[in-house]
Amino acid sequence: SLSNSEIRVVALNDPFMDLEYMVYLFKYDSSHGRFKGSVEARNGKFVVNDYEISVFSEKNPADIKWGEVGADYVVESSGVFTTTEKASAHLKGVCIINIVIVSKVIISAPSPDAPMFVVGVNLDEYKPEYKIISNASCTTNCLAPLAKIIHDKFGIVEGLMTTIHSTTATQKTALSLSRDFILHYRIGEGEEVQPKTSFQAQPGQQKQLEGIPTTIVSAVDLTVRLAKETTYDEIKAAVKHASEHEMKGVLAYTEDQVVSTDFVSDSHSSIFDASAGIQLNPSFVKLVAWYDNE
Repeated sequence: SLSNSEIRVVALNDPFMDLEYMVYLFKYDSSHGRFKGSVEARNGKFVVNDYEISVFSEKNPADIKWGEVGADYVVESSGVFTTTEKASAHLKGVCIINIVIVSKVIISAPSPDAPMFVVGVNLDEYKPEYKIISNASCTTNCLAPLAKIIHDKFGIVEGLMTTIHSTTATQKTALSLSRDFILHYRIGEGEEVQPKTSFQAQPGQQKQLEGIPTTIVSAVDLTVRLAKETTYDEIKAAVKHASEHEMKGVLAYTEDQVVSTDFVSDSHSSIFDASAGIQLNPSFVKLVAWYDNE
């Protein structure tokens, strides 16, 4: 809401963090940098630039009193309540007069059963009657806009995608037992680059190299065989045109010699790196795009 006047954050919920620590982490963000405004705890509320935000500390979404603060939309970002049934618990947060206020829940992760939408790609399929929707994953939001442009213009016959992903919270800092060892032995290997399955909105040929030694900003490597023969310059032109028109604000285009830190806090879902791609032949090409995964 600091950068968008149409959005007003009224409350947040975290059952595992006290208010003082919230203030500290917001003020001193090692990924995005120190907050340049004012932030403090005041009368049990999280106050940013003198704007008060209510704070809840509930483990059960149904116990969060979203109605008391007049919340219209809830963003479910815990990564735990990703199904329609579990996310629907947020709709039960009522105010004193027992009137449900929340009208929508947006899951900030892939969902096994909720309708999933990527801005710039399939929002035309959204229906007002949907109560629970998913915004898919950060990687999907980088991949899908680029893939849509290429498919619409040249046709994708088949392809492979690899994510070069920054360090995540699931990794160990030293060799140790992984709680997820049944599925991912390599997570316990500590600070190493680790291949694993990527969390995409749809199943397919997707791999993720996780643990690249950066705290933020990741990249998508999309390699595809095209239905229509073309040149790399034509591909660049198509992506650049989309970035200036139908996908403006969602997808960006650059020919600069950039590195990951150049995109910290970049609000675009996907930034196409024109100088990083390569074409093997008129129907086979590798494309690279960046994204701030936080």
